[in-house]
Amino acid sequence: MDAIILQILNGLDKGSAYALIALGLTLIFGTLGVVNFAHGALFMIGAFCSVFLQRLLNLSYETVDATKTDFLGNPLKVKTPYVESWFGPEMGAAIIDWSVPLAILFAIPVMIAIGFIMERGLIKHFYKRPHADQILVTFGLAIVLQEIIKYFYGANPIQTPAPDDLSGVATLAGSIVYPVWRIVYFFFAVIVIGGVFAFLQFTTFGMVVRAGMADRETVGLLGIDIDKKFTVMFGLAAAVAGLAGVMYGPINAPNYHMGMDFLVLSFVVVVVGGMGSLPGAVAAGFLLGILESFASTTWATTTIPGINQIIIYLVAIVILLTRPRGLMGKKGVMED
Repeated sequence: MDAIILQILNGLDKGSAYALIALGLTLIFGTLGVVNFAHGALFMIGAFCSVFLQRLLNLSYETVDATKTDFLGNPLKVKTPYVESWFGPEMGAAIIDWSVPLAILFAIPVMIAIGFIMERGLIKHFYKRPHADQILVTFGLAIVLQEIIKYFYGANPIQTPAPDDLSGVATLAGSIVYPVWRIVYFFFAVIVIGGVFAFLQFTTFGMVVRAGMADRETVGLLGIDIDKKFTVMFGLAAAVAGLAGVMYGPINAPNYHMGMDFLVLSFVVVVVGGMGSLPGAVAAGFLLGILESFASTTWATTTIPGINQIIIYLVAIVILLTRPRGLMGKKGVMED
């Protein structure tokens, strides 16, 4: 039983990342009808927002400490972070230690701005173009963003450790030991997903957006500038992907190709859940994450070698053969 619970926890951990990325993808497809292959790059940029803030907070100046000497008797040069000199040693050290959670505040405006620029500068010109054109241009944009990150940060993964208070392990159900940060990531994903659904369900803005997703032309005839609202939704989707990347850094050290690693799997999640279905994207994300976790067990990989690499695609094939619109997709979507 402990082994089963552990695999479910592992699945919820990875499924959280799938669900967050797929949620943003579905928001963009459902509102703008655009297949955004650059969405994985937004996840990557979010992760590097935490890298940038971590390096910014660690900027230091050198002072000579006469009380400390090297083996030759020369005074040692001591590096002191600016935040420690501004806020004091204890507060400054705490700010540096909590750089990843603090990066959330930094990443939100950055990701929204990037989303606005992408939508207004490029995506809007492809609204009425075939999906193949959209895929090509957004995939090209993803490669450009990936290479920019590689140029500035290099090809090697960069560690972004979790705060010391959240970097240990917790004992669950008496005997199950599990990393605290992975539990934090799951609850963070639940909060973000719940926030997005609440925004769409209980606000006037969300009501208009949902109406526009159902019948864009009619909403436009009512005198509502639905295009501007959809642009805001693109920025929101970018922020969701960025936040997923920020918090995923301590789990998987940020690197320039991490967006591509999640992109294809996230599109499979969206298709399985149902194109345009937000609940479907979230449900499929957690479901496929759990299935992948069980397929990665020693018993599964010994019985069927490589099953952990293909399980998601096998499930997608079965679902699409029996239900082409996905688990919760609307009738007529992807059934032509």
